[in-house]
Amino acid sequence: MRARNQIRSIPRVPLVAGLGLLLFTGFVTDGFGLVRGADASPQGPPLKLREFRFEDRADGAIVARDAATEAEVQVFAPATNGFLRGALRAFSRPRRQSDVGPEVPFRLAVWRDGRVTLQDLATGRTIEMNAFGETNKDVFLRLLLTEGPR
Repeated sequence: MRARNQIRSIPRVPLVAGLGLLLFTGFVTDGFGLVRGADASPQGPPLKLREFRFEDRADGAIVARDAATEAEVQVFAPATNGFLRGALRAFSRPRRQSDVGPEVPFRLAVWRDGRVTLQDLATGRTIEMNAFGETNKDVFLRLLLTEGPR
């Protein structure tokens, strides 16, 4: 009895066409990240950008300070603003692992397309606040637009 080679191959034309389409889509949508740098935005520079430091107070409040002036911008009362607290908590573990304290600020930005982002300058991680709904995004947007103590 003769053994037959049962290897089946994918037809070459559809394979090449599929790979070509995948590469084309990747470059057109910049899905491969080759056109822009990691910090660049397709909409250009942010409309407003500000850096903050966040401090925990003994009474459970969180104080947001302008990183440039150290001025108190807003105090978030204890047991309020759960989303803000959760977002900051999400950044705390990587900071602890890197032995980074509160001296390295967070960058808060609003972009031309309406996105609001919070970036941890210590780790480079960024959270897009729009993904969590308008109400949660607005907490950070109000903080960004606040000029003085509240």
